[in-house]
Amino acid sequence: MKDKEFDEFEKLDIKDLIADFPLKKRDEARLMVIHKDTARIEHRIFSDLIEYLTQGDCIVINETKVVKSKMFFYDSDGKKRDMLMLSKLDEKGKRWMVLTKKLNNKKKYRLEDDVFISSIEKNNDGSYLIEFSRELDDNYISKHGTVPLPEYIIKKRKEKSKDEVLQDDEDDYQTVYAKENGSVAAPTAGFHFTKELLEKIQKKGINIAKIILHIGWGTFKMVRDDPENFVMPPEHCIVSKEVRDIINLTKRNGKKIFVVGTSSMRTLEKMKDENGFVKSGEAESDIFIKPGYKFSIADAFITNLHVPHSPPLYMTTAFCGTELLLKAYKEAVDRKYRFYSYGDACLIL
Repeated sequence: MKDKEFDEFEKLDIKDLIADFPLKKRDEARLMVIHKDTARIEHRIFSDLIEYLTQGDCIVINETKVVKSKMFFYDSDGKKRDMLMLSKLDEKGKRWMVLTKKLNNKKKYRLEDDVFISSIEKNNDGSYLIEFSRELDDNYISKHGTVPLPEYIIKKRKEKSKDEVLQDDEDDYQTVYAKENGSVAAPTAGFHFTKELLEKIQKKGINIAKIILHIGWGTFKMVRDDPENFVMPPEHCIVSKEVRDIINLTKRNGKKIFVVGTSSMRTLEKMKDENGFVKSGEAESDIFIKPGYKFSIADAFITNLHVPHSPPLYMTTAFCGTELLLKAYKEAVDRKYRFYSYGDACLIL
């Protein structure tokens, strides 16, 4: 059964509030602070985050880096289309799992440098298994791929007669601490950190724990039917022994753990043990977190203002409470916050 409470988020009038570009100074984004215990809502700017941190606390961030995974191709009629390169299925890169609109085995499809699609197989989840006429290695992807901006950003730019992808997007659609290639979408809650803000946080005695989760297409796979039946595509995550020790020591010392973004949260919840502490290692995180879920690690959650019916919104309502989060979103609309990936942030305490 579809969760009707989530329809209320869809009714919010945010069309003119969807951000199609980031602020030049990342930490000047607005920060809506939501206090779960009192239902109080504050309106600050992101650089004020440091005021909510105390010595010995820990911030968990995701060091994944977005790859230029959006690839253009042409059908037999010459129409330009695009696909999202989700994952390489063989070592050399001849077979890929991709996401695109309907493909037809009877048609011919061509990519740049005279690469052709030689076979097509549709998966049950809507993705495609594609075999190309030759290998698409890292050099080819880097040369011909583009930044995989969300469709709502592209749509908003088209409405304003702007270019779909701007040169600045290659830097803007990354966190300042992005390190390990592997994501097809950015951990956008981390966009608001600057190197200067991170330095101030560390100087205050707050530890920064760096995990990795390579974000896949599940982050924008909409929950259209019964959430009990929703399947979250797995995403590879890594927690080092050093990070495990930092987080667990923070918990043992009674200090707070601030989790930055839904990808960091999915990693910690996947890598927890039966006692509520974090394990080190690698895993495939396929957790779909929805209202009723019991969190084990996070004391505070930093996240953006999310798309209705998306897994990130379900997770945020699970952490905050649906009624309180909807109240906060209504205030954000009234105060003209900027929504989605390039928009403003929330801190849920």
